Amino acid sequence: MTAMHTAPRTGAGGNTTAHGGAVPAAGAALPSERDGGRRRQRIRQQLIAWAFIAPVAIYMVLFYAWPLIRNLDLSFRDYSLASFITGEAPFAGFDNYIEVFRSPTFWPALWNTAVFTFGSIIVQFALGLALAVFFYRRFPLSTTLRALFLVPWLLPLLVSASIWAWMLNSDSGVVNAALAVFGIPQVNWLTSPQWSMVGVLIANIWIGIPFNLVILYSGLQNIPSEVYEASALDGANGWQTFWRITFPMLRPVSAITLLLGLIYTLKVFDIIWIMTRGGPGDSSTTFAIWSYRLGFGGGSPDLSPAAAVGNLLILIAFVFGIIYIRTQRRTGDEL
Repeated sequence: MTAMHTAPRTGAGGNTTAHGGAVPAAGAALPSERDGGRRRQRIRQQLIAWAFIAPVAIYMVLFYAWPLIRNLDLSFRDYSLASFITGEAPFAGFDNYIEVFRSPTFWPALWNTAVFTFGSIIVQFALGLALAVFFYRRFPLSTTLRALFLVPWLLPLLVSASIWAWMLNSDSGVVNAALAVFGIPQVNWLTSPQWSMVGVLIANIWIGIPFNLVILYSGLQNIPSEVYEASALDGANGWQTFWRITFPMLRPVSAITLLLGLIYTLKVFDIIWIMTRGGPGDSSTTFAIWSYRLGFGGGSPDLSPAAAVGNLLILIAFVFGIIYIRTQRRTGDEL
């Protein structure tokens, strides 16, 4: 028997081989060319992504990272006015932080910072939530009244603090005049060590309520109405509906509201400075006021201890930010 040898057949495009394997048709890209095209496409997409990110990254580096690095360097060196200008200051290590911790102002300032911060955000959140629930019930002029509540938030802090300083003035303030109508003796809101913190707390709470109202009201609008209809069918009253539906479903919005309020209140300076300048004595001195006093309060400025106090504020805000992130991550895992 003779072996049969068959000649390879080629189509019109010549796309078969003698062993039956396919070859690229005329004009088709080779695998290496396709891989190169995909690689160039990925590089182009990455360059476009970096082009969008670059402005934000440059802004963060110039206005956040670099000032933070400079402030850290300032706190670990012994700067004076001359060395601050020349940039040559001896390394002091943790001496500035030790000086801050040993200062008689440290514990009063820490206590005042805690009272001012937590007192403000708790009352602001409670009143903001109550107002958000109130305005969530549609009634005539609700939109107008809600807009009027935004006025404290829109006013410059300089104006708001000046108005409250006038209202709480011991001699000519309208608050004491109103109290006198009811026979309540005069209160030295801004000049008494017992009342100065209460005075600045009232002003800061008044300013922060609109922020909580706006954020929490938007959170209420995201709760499905079907949930409330189901609770009504089950016979739940208003109080049960709030604690079992509204408040739990507002948890993510409440968390970010409290965190932003905490970070903002920690660094409040202008309200306290305009109303009491941290006094009398240290009765309303917070870390922000103390840092400003050390660096710019007159006399010989202590720039390095002032930077150390500022870094303590940054550290506190960072710790609470980490707590918030871990809490949100744990909540997400539970869901």
